[in-house]
Amino acid sequence: MATGYLEILRARHAVRLLAGTLVGRLPNATAAIAIVLFVRAEGGTYSLAGALAAVYGVANAVGQPVLGRLVDLYGQPRVQLPAALASAAATAVFAFTGTGQAAVACVAVAAAGLFTPPLEGGLRALWPSVLPKEGQVHTAYAMDAVAQEVMFTVGPLLVTLCVALWSAQVALIVLNVIGVLGALSVVVSPPARAWRSAPREAHWLGALRSPGLLALLGAFLFVGVALGSITVAAVPYADERGGDAVYGWLMAALGLGALLGGAGYGARRWTGDPARRLRALVALLAVCYLPLTLMPGVVAMVLLTMVAGVFLAPAIACAFVLVDRHAPRGTVTEAFSWLVTTFTVGASVGTGLAGPVVEAGGTLWGFVLPGAAGFVSLLVLTATGRVLAAPARQAVVAASSENDPNRAVEPRFSSGDRA
Repeated sequence: MATGYLEILRARHAVRLLAGTLVGRLPNATAAIAIVLFVRAEGGTYSLAGALAAVYGVANAVGQPVLGRLVDLYGQPRVQLPAALASAAATAVFAFTGTGQAAVACVAVAAAGLFTPPLEGGLRALWPSVLPKEGQVHTAYAMDAVAQEVMFTVGPLLVTLCVALWSAQVALIVLNVIGVLGALSVVVSPPARAWRSAPREAHWLGALRSPGLLALLGAFLFVGVALGSITVAAVPYADERGGDAVYGWLMAALGLGALLGGAGYGARRWTGDPARRLRALVALLAVCYLPLTLMPGVVAMVLLTMVAGVFLAPAIACAFVLVDRHAPRGTVTEAFSWLVTTFTVGASVGTGLAGPVVEAGGTLWGFVLPGAAGFVSLLVLTATGRVLAAPARQAVVAASSENDPNRAVEPRFSSGDRA
């Protein structure tokens, strides 16, 4: 396992791009908790805190594919860094004006979410230009999924540390300054400056004209619903058995399971049809959600929650391979950004559904929802199996482009039957 990841990290620029992307995404990973803590410190209500966090999430979901398309058109430095600066500036306005004027706070938070740079999609577009072998790129996708779990675990801890040492206002500002520095590290790197999207056919749908990509987005909407619903269903369970400490253990176990699963998945060189493998991973994901309905004691529940997370990162990593295969030429950053957006929207829908479900049917039905959503995702993948198994695009393209004055070919691989 270590050998495969070390091979990736030894590649020139790989550590810088991975670390810079993770640091650059820190404001986005911590936005919800930072907003809630800041509103509470300002004396605002939990309803206002939830509304502002939701505004940020919706704006972020809208902005990611739009900015991703701009990256494909104009390159990474000309989009990523200005977007990071605009998002940080909007956050600073929110931090200094506070919640006294709700309309101003709402606009500032919306702008911060809308201009969040699509660093996640940008990194996945850069991997083929940094790593010489197709198998290494697929391993990098898995490592990327694992690194996300680390970031979403460490990020909230950094927020609470900043709040404890200084204040919620300082936490908002400091995390966004760090995020800008991370984005800057990425965009001034040689791979980011040299990268050009492939020649693309002008089309208003952009990446969404791909049936395979639409199938993936439909499936991962429900994967997001499953994950979002667990975070809500775990609250009443924890309240009955110890409160916040138990909830923290459950969420940490979910992240640890995903981290271990992703690490194991990336350590192996996979062959065969990635669409068939994704169906198997999502089926395992759905099955592993079902034991949560047993709601045993805390120790057993923590272990079950860890198992429930094991197949999440592998499923995401496998989906990255299929996104790369099905994205129309010249839209790879936008396509990856759509996957991020769909997953985020699904998680938001899941949290929104789980609340009424728990209130109406109790904690048990809150834990039924993730398994149900997982099986709906599997049904989508099964119904669209032929579309997802379609042959990969060829790597050779015509030497002309509406958006690449240097006539550069987008660095990627023709996957064939390998993944």
